[in-house]
Amino acid sequence: MSQPTADIIDLLAGIRPGDRLAAVRDERPQARENAQRSFEALLEPAEPGTFPLSERYAVAAFVARLHGFDAATDFYGDLLADEAPALVAPVADAAGAAATTGPYGQYREPGLQAEGVDGLRWSAPAGVGARLEAALTHAHLLVFRPREARPEALQHLVDAGWSADDIVSLSQLIAFLSFQLRVAWGLRVLAAAPAPAAATLVTEGA
Repeated sequence: MSQPTADIIDLLAGIRPGDRLAAVRDERPQARENAQRSFEALLEPAEPGTFPLSERYAVAAFVARLHGFDAATDFYGDLLADEAPALVAPVADAAGAAATTGPYGQYREPGLQAEGVDGLRWSAPAGVGARLEAALTHAHLLVFRPREARPEALQHLVDAGWSADDIVSLSQLIAFLSFQLRVAWGLRVLAAAPAPAAATLVTEGA
C-alpha cells in the first residue's frame, strides 16, 4: 500500500505549493483536510478488511476513466498497477466499453417520469471475477444513473458476495471519487482562467 504525503486533490489538479489556487484552498483548511482524510479512509485504509485494496483501486481507476480525467486515470491506474497489475488492462477495457454521457435514467415520481432520459445500461463483462464485475456495474449505475440506484439494484452485489458493510463502503467510495474528480477538474479549469476568476471559487465543502 502506498503512503501518500501530497494532498491528492492538489495532485490531480496540478496545484503546487505557492500557486494562487493553493492559497484559495488553504482558506478552507477543514474542507481540504476532510477530503484528504476521506481519500485515506476509502482508498488507503490501514485495515481494508474484506474490501481489498485491489478492488478499491480497480473501482477508482474505472471511475476515473468514466470521467475522462487523464490525470486521475494515470494516478489510480498506477495504484492499481502496483497492487494488482493483472487487473489494469481488463479494467481499462471495461471502462472503454462503458463510456457514455449522463446523468440519465428514469424517475419513479409520476410528475417527473416525462423528464426521464434513457441511456446505456451497462453490465461488466466476465473476466475480473464476480465481485469486481458487480462492483464495476454498480459504479456505472451510480455515475450515470444515480436516480435508479434503488434497493433492488444492490442484489447483484449481494449475489456476488458483497457484505452489507462492504456495499456501504463501495457506494461511499464511488460517491467520494465523483466529488474528488469534479473538484480537481474544476480547479484545473480555474487554474487556466485569469487570476480574478479564482476569487469566485466555491471550494469543496461549501
